[in-house]
Parts: sequence; structure tokens; C-alpha cells
Amino acid sequence: MKENREICGCCGKTKERSDKEYRDLLNRLSRIEGQVRGIRGMLEKDAYCTDILIQVAAVNAALNSFNKVLLANHIRTCVAQDIRDGKDETIDELVNTLGKLMK
Repeated sequence: MKENREICGCCGKTKERSDKEYRDLLNRLSRIEGQVRGIRGMLEKDAYCTDILIQVAAVNAALNSFNKVLLANHIRTCVAQDIRDGKDETIDELVNTLGKLMK
């Protein structure tokens, strides 16, 4: 179940997500969190460098996948609705976000 959420401190916006979208994103993050804890465990057990690097690459791929899903949902919902509502500044926001994601 969703917890009480506050307005984002950086932009003042919020996003109401369906229960399915919320659960799917949260499950992805939980898996990523587990992977990161696994990497920490590998480091603590003096695992071989390349084995750790391979796991780090897997976490990076999982985060990229999370971003793709979140971005697609954002474009289909928030961006599309803002464009229908005539809020063209949302396009600039999206372009700026894409620039940050593609660094």
C-alpha cells in the first residue's frame, strides 16, 4: 500500500500513480537495492575485482531499465496531459531531463 507522500522539495510537483505502476517500480527498486547489498557483501568478503565489476554493471543496467520504464510512464501520462492542457514548458522540462539522463 502507498505511504503518505509529500510534495517534492525540488520542484513542488507530485505524481499520482496507479497501484500497479507503484508496485512495479517499487519491486524494481527493491531488487536493485538487493543487488547493491550483494555487491557490498562481495567487497566485505574480498571478492575478486572483476566479479564485483560485473555485478556493478548489472546494477547499472537495472537502474537504466528502471529509468526507461519511469520515463515512458512520465511521457504517456504527465507530459501528454500537460501538452493537451497547453503547458508547453513541460517540453523544455522533458528535454532538460533527457539531457541529464544521457550524460
